[in-house]
Amino acid sequence: MKKIGITGGIGSGKSTVCQVFRALGVPVYEADERAKWLTMHDPILRADILRLLGPQAYDAAGQYNRTFVAAQVFTDPALLRQLNALIHPRVQADTLRWVEQYSHLPYVIKEAALMNAAGDGNDLDAVVVVIAPLDLRIQRIRRRDPQRTDAEIKAIISRQITDEVRRALADELLINDETQLLVPQILRLDRAFRN
Repeated sequence: MKKIGITGGIGSGKSTVCQVFRALGVPVYEADERAKWLTMHDPILRADILRLLGPQAYDAAGQYNRTFVAAQVFTDPALLRQLNALIHPRVQADTLRWVEQYSHLPYVIKEAALMNAAGDGNDLDAVVVVIAPLDLRIQRIRRRDPQRTDAEIKAIISRQITDEVRRALADELLINDETQLLVPQILRLDRAFRN
């Protein structure tokens, strides 16, 4: 069974691409969403986060306090690295358990905002990068999150790796610029991954 990674910058259309793959019957592991789930439901991870960030990491109702955590780590790169060092191994173990459920299928997809090239510290067979022009990405984010200002959107994008860096780790590119049809590109990859 092949393990395919899908990544791209915010607003590139990763979620849309993954929805099409799901419609084709391909299981998709959403690493970022799963990481959020694990911060709430993995007792080991929860204890580690509390040790690192203190009791304010979870609110009075026991919910992960994303606002507090973000405020702490995004101004302190060393603290962000420490938090990631707690979360990433738990997500990796969770991914391995998830993949085992689908070992009878030709391939599965792992979707994540951050990803290394296939084989570079991961067990992926290929990485697909979703690319879209910056102005189109900003429009999409604005539609999805109308409360965000252009300055906030550009700040988020500036913290992410560039499309040039993403292209360098790509085995395949999906161009989601609304001038080229996306579904035929995905169908071509689906056929290739099934062989």
